[in-house]
Amino acid sequence: MGLPRTLVNVRLQRQVVDYALQRRSLLAEVYSGRTGVTEVCDATPYLLRAAKFHGTPSDIACPICRKEQLTLVSWVFGDKLGPVSGSARTAEELVRLEATQEEFSVHVVEVCRTCNWNHLVQSYVLGSVPTPKPARTRTTRAHTRRTASE
Repeated sequence: MGLPRTLVNVRLQRQVVDYALQRRSLLAEVYSGRTGVTEVCDATPYLLRAAKFHGTPSDIACPICRKEQLTLVSWVFGDKLGPVSGSARTAEELVRLEATQEEFSVHVVEVCRTCNWNHLVQSYVLGSVPTPKPARTRTTRAHTRRTASE
C-alpha cells in the first residue's frame, strides 16, 4: 500500500527560520508611533506584481490597513538555479524545483496589495542535498622522490 496522498505533497523544508519576533517588534514600533507607516509600507511594483501573479492568499489580515488578506510570495535563490534565481515562484513551481534541483533557499514575504505592507515571514532550504565532492588526494614530494639506490 502506498503512502497517504497528504504525505506525498509535503515538501522537505530544512533550515527553517521564522521571522515572527522581528515582525512583532516592527509592528510594535509602528503602533507606538516610533516608526512611520510609510517606512514599512514600501513594497516595490515588482513585489506587488509578484504577489498578484505568483502569490498565495493567506488568512491573515494586513496588520497596517486591515482592509484585505495578506498575500504570501515565495522567492527562490540558489547558485545552481541559473536565471530562475531571484524570482518569485508559485507553490506548484516550488514542488517541481524541489524535485529537480540541488539545494536552494526560499524566502517567503507577506504583502498587502492595498497599503504596500511587506515583511519577510520565513526562509528555508529545499532541493536535494548536494553530493560531497571526493577529497583530492595530495601527493607530497617526499613520496615521489627517488633515492640514489633506485
